[in-house]
Amino acid sequence: MANRRLRKQHAELEITAFINLIVVLVPFLLSTAVFSRLAVLDLKLPAQNSGVEQLKVDNLQLEVVMRPDSLEVGDRIGGLIQRIDNTKVGYDTKALAGVMYRLKAQFPDKTTATLLAQPGSSYEQIVAVMDAMRATATRSGTQVVHADLFPEISLGDAPSPKR
Repeated sequence: MANRRLRKQHAELEITAFINLIVVLVPFLLSTAVFSRLAVLDLKLPAQNSGVEQLKVDNLQLEVVMRPDSLEVGDRIGGLIQRIDNTKVGYDTKALAGVMYRLKAQFPDKTTATLLAQPGSSYEQIVAVMDAMRATATRSGTQVVHADLFPEISLGDAPSPKR
């Protein structure tokens, strides 16, 4: 009797479908990665201050309160500094930037501020006010000079208006 031997054929690995997937997937992922950019606002939580620190008169604790009809710039200890009424299009961020610039000139070492927003405030309004508090661009001759005002902004809920 003759022995029958099965001839085993070596299986070949079929990877053309996988290569096709990679050829399509890699350019797609690269193209979407270029167009998806995130803008991140760095927020700080308000620090708990001791009673001794709050007694310092020269220590500015800047607060900007977003009211439906105005922006109230004030010191947590000293009270209201300036009230900026809204324009026809919304909050007057140019006037707010001017007030922030004057306060920065008086307190050059201060970098923190608190923004207190009303519950109905939109995201765009909050970001516009934060941008006006954070930095400004001034003209010096023919050049535009960018200056940091109060870059470390804490965010919170506005207190109810006093009647």
